[in-house]
Amino acid sequence: MPTRRVLLAGLASGFAAVATPFGVFAQEKLPVVASFSILGDFVRQVGGDRVSVTTLVGPDGDAHVYSPTPADAKAMAAARLVVVNGLHFEGWLPRLVKSSGTTATMAAATKGITPLEADDDHDDKGKAGHAPAHGHDDPHAWQSIANAKVYVANIRDALSAADPAGKASYEANAATYLAALETLEGEVKAAIARIPAERRKAITTHDAFGYFVQAYGIEFIAPQGVSTEAEASARDVARIIRQVKAQKIPAVFLENVTNPRLVEQIARESGAKVGGRLYSDALSDSKGPAGTYIGMMKHNISEIEKALTAGPA
Repeated sequence: MPTRRVLLAGLASGFAAVATPFGVFAQEKLPVVASFSILGDFVRQVGGDRVSVTTLVGPDGDAHVYSPTPADAKAMAAARLVVVNGLHFEGWLPRLVKSSGTTATMAAATKGITPLEADDDHDDKGKAGHAPAHGHDDPHAWQSIANAKVYVANIRDALSAADPAGKASYEANAATYLAALETLEGEVKAAIARIPAERRKAITTHDAFGYFVQAYGIEFIAPQGVSTEAEASARDVARIIRQVKAQKIPAVFLENVTNPRLVEQIARESGAKVGGRLYSDALSDSKGPAGTYIGMMKHNISEIEKALTAGPA
């Protein structure tokens, strides 16, 4: 009889576990969906071995113009937690939620962040018949490391609510990662300080760096608004070319999620040099220079410092 009771207890506990190839029972991982690659990295950093993460918009993907797939709907249906940016970044998400029938908890990583206003001058210049893609909020809050810390805290709390047994693990992982972000912020500020004040300005393709500008004092000018759906007009481009010449802006930067043609035209007609590629809305793949959020920020600030300190404007 005691043996039978032990066996029944073991079978009951198995409902919350899966068998390994060696016959040892391991805790089933929490299925989490992250809307795009930067959030996917945050979830993995905090969730560790307790989570299984599916990222909808993957490396080098443009979440502004993403079209969900049947596989995305399947992942959403199976998820217990869905982590999104919010601030109108994922305009396609409500349709995906509805079509998937998911009952997962939705967690906005930007909860508690005061959004910047989008540049209406650019944001209203969408494609014919399209409303501004993001309302009046700039959704790119992760470009400030201080905001990234808020993302991490929100993700920690959402994971703990979805999986209370893992709370201590999530809190420990988050504390370690927050310390790494604190170190990263010091490195970014030190790099900015090495750039002469009069050279802290550059051109990017779309207006993804507003929070970076606010936090670190680099001026970025973009012919497009906060969404890559916007199309820069010939007047916008001509105005920026005049501005580059008048203000002696040292460099223009490509982005991993945008067509390089526009920036190359501005560089060609203004005489500014083309800096390196910046990662704005998506990470690179794991073999690239920006496979994680920390890697992305290190890469970006290295390219910015190199381009803005080298040679005459």
